[in-house]
Amino acid sequence: MSWFSKLTKGLKKTSTGLTEVFTKTKLDAATLEELEDQLIMADMGVRTAAAITAELGEQRHQRDIGGEALREALAERIAARLAPYAQPLDISMANPCVVLVVGVNGNGKTTTIGKLAYQLTRQGKTVAVVAADTFRAAAVEQLEVWADRAGAQFTRGPDQADPASVAYQGLEAALAAKVDVVFIDTAGRLHTKDNLMAELAKITKVLKKLIPEAPHHVLQVLDATTGQNALAQVQAFRDVAGVSGLVVTKLDGTAKAGIVVALAEQFHLPIHAIGIGEGADDLQPFTADEFARALVGN
Repeated sequence: MSWFSKLTKGLKKTSTGLTEVFTKTKLDAATLEELEDQLIMADMGVRTAAAITAELGEQRHQRDIGGEALREALAERIAARLAPYAQPLDISMANPCVVLVVGVNGNGKTTTIGKLAYQLTRQGKTVAVVAADTFRAAAVEQLEVWADRAGAQFTRGPDQADPASVAYQGLEAALAAKVDVVFIDTAGRLHTKDNLMAELAKITKVLKKLIPEAPHHVLQVLDATTGQNALAQVQAFRDVAGVSGLVVTKLDGTAKAGIVVALAEQFHLPIHAIGIGEGADDLQPFTADEFARALVGN
């Protein structure tokens, strides 16, 4: 199955809600209102949903925009909003490129790192993975399995060790091995816990002792099933950790995949990749056009 086919299937829960709208033969006021409601239900955000339907309402005077034409026009409007933020993770900016990965508990940080490491080593890059989540033994073990599978260097510390210390040791080892990319996993933390958020600032400060520009990326992993709460998470992590880009996972488990559009519109941050499954290839670079077409079931 191609990636687009997987994506379309994965976004089925969201696109199903729009299907009824696309059966209408003309785009009248009632259809526009129904479309706006469906976009809001998909967690695209009230403002964005209103703006898109207003634009489509203007277009109806220029051309016949009912049925499949409406589906195509909607995909075009969504893709136009997402295109500036569909940016692959650039690991060429430094050697090694240091990527700090953050997010709340259960959002998929560990598996995201594993998948990215696996994909990069398959592209001929050398990768180091640092388990700075020292409070959850299962996360460290899971990350080690992924690192082994990818053929990546792996650094872990003792249970309950200072995460900043482990991050420092891991980066030291990566520098000695002259790897291309370093992924640093961090413990999942609620964005409302000030002490744990401050710990991220400490990790960043320690990394700079070895590489003043590090981390080169602060990647926040978001679970699409959290819906609008993802917006509050990004705001908090960006303020504390300087989030530079996003990865959105578990899009196949939600009817609210429109949250991707809401994130782009509100924060103007790059969306580097999206995930729709558990396999190593089920995390792929984010492409605005493909996502928009899959979102509307095209």
